[in-house]
Amino acid sequence: MDANAKYYEGCGQEGPIRCIFLCEFHHTAGPKITCQVPENYISKDIFDTVSHYIIPKVQLQRCTLTVTLLGSKILGFPVRIDNKKYARNAFYFNLCFVCDAWARTVHLEPLVKKLTEYLLSMELETEWLSKQSMSGDAKDLGCLMKQVMQDINCRRMCTLTVGTTTTHLTVVRVNSDPAPVKDHQVPVFLYSRQSFVADQWDLTTNQILPYIDGFNHVSKIAALTDVEVSLVRACVQNLVYYGVITLVPIFQYCAVYSVTPKLRQLTRCAGLQRQCIEFCARSPRQLPKVNDLFVMYAGMSHGSTVRDLCRRLRPQDHAINERKLVLFGVLEGLIRRVYKYPITLNNVDTASVRSDHNQNLVRTYNGLVCLDELCCHGGLSVSQLEEQLERDSNVVFIVK
Repeated sequence: MDANAKYYEGCGQEGPIRCIFLCEFHHTAGPKITCQVPENYISKDIFDTVSHYIIPKVQLQRCTLTVTLLGSKILGFPVRIDNKKYARNAFYFNLCFVCDAWARTVHLEPLVKKLTEYLLSMELETEWLSKQSMSGDAKDLGCLMKQVMQDINCRRMCTLTVGTTTTHLTVVRVNSDPAPVKDHQVPVFLYSRQSFVADQWDLTTNQILPYIDGFNHVSKIAALTDVEVSLVRACVQNLVYYGVITLVPIFQYCAVYSVTPKLRQLTRCAGLQRQCIEFCARSPRQLPKVNDLFVMYAGMSHGSTVRDLCRRLRPQDHAINERKLVLFGVLEGLIRRVYKYPITLNNVDTASVRSDHNQNLVRTYNGLVCLDELCCHGGLSVSQLEEQLERDSNVVFIVK
């Protein structure tokens, strides 16, 4: 489906960068496009129509400007350099991002400004832009813009190096802070870990990144890296904010999952089937069948643990990695975790009744804290805590 048919202008959805171009005010030709990627995306007629907005008067220099015209939204940050070495004693340029007219672009404004400041610094140091303009060969500028567009669209971040000058660009989400990260939650990458550059993150984040594998929970990562758990939580929350990772439940064989209506897509979508097969395979040399994967998912229901399912369907015989199967299902919304929440029925003195386990845990039995979180805080396994609580007639479980 065409993107313009799917969304309407002002819908608030983010869209890809369709084009990046750099324009300037030439001392004889007037406003012109020096370089654009892809070529000829913005025609000369369209540019001439809006050029007086893109290369504006002095009052609008160094301001973020957005122009919407004929299905496109052009975002720029015009700059003027005053110097007698330039014709007419000044060099005007504007690096612009082009998106669909319906797309939300406020999150790209800091990016356009930072990239413009980067080009400005290179022009002041080495005349990097004006030399390419005068020679008519803007190959280096074109390569830079192509890298920015590809990296931002694919990874929402980009590292640029020209000579000895480096800058890091990251799309900043303009939204509310994510929910506080809890110790029992498991961070998992939404993109390939190899695509991240160490220089883009602080030292603590770089220290924990190798231990984010989709299975280690926050407390375990803190223990493995010898980093204070509160710092790990802060780093993980920052990564969630930037859309680098998401959070999933701890994998446990005693856990219960339930299928969602989205599981039907596994029977219809060839792309989803291919991703599932490759992700859930025990070995890349021996891939599972999509039918076997579907049967595993379909067997997930209330009252049936992952251990029960593995005993019954024997995923190892079908080249299926059950840990990755569960992770893929949660990430794609094919299944959801079913949690148990203990709740105390009355206000009796529970300390004497439950003297065999941590009294601090007793005070949290309010039906709002799941067993995973209680076990993580108390240093107990789920089976240990569940066995203790089941012996207590004052405690029942809410399952949801």
